[in-house]
Amino acid sequence: MSVTINVRETANAVILEVTGRITLGAPGPALQDGVRELLNSGHKNIIVDLGGVTFLDSSGLGQLVGSYATAVSHGSEIKLLNLNKRVYDLMQITKLYTVFAIYTDEATAVKSFEAAA
Repeated sequence: MSVTINVRETANAVILEVTGRITLGAPGPALQDGVRELLNSGHKNIIVDLGGVTFLDSSGLGQLVGSYATAVSHGSEIKLLNLNKRVYDLMQITKLYTVFAIYTDEATAVKSFEAAA
């Protein structure tokens, strides 16, 4: 199964809805490229919705961390939304939950950018 990324905008953030498997060599767009395009077009608040992700390997984790580093270097922020149990467990094991703000509710994630402003 390939990766697909759907981009939609809200008042305070851009949401990347990711579906499929984020793995080494997975066909489809790279998450990091999608984030980089948004940053280059001036978007600052990015939410990555992982609700449709069926599998995430170390390469996928690397894409998330790389996207985060790129965002921070642009003065932007990335927050994660709708992690399934496996992805959430990976965030716990790797301690990446200390790096990313993780949300289960889209409205709360979007509103969190207002609070930061």
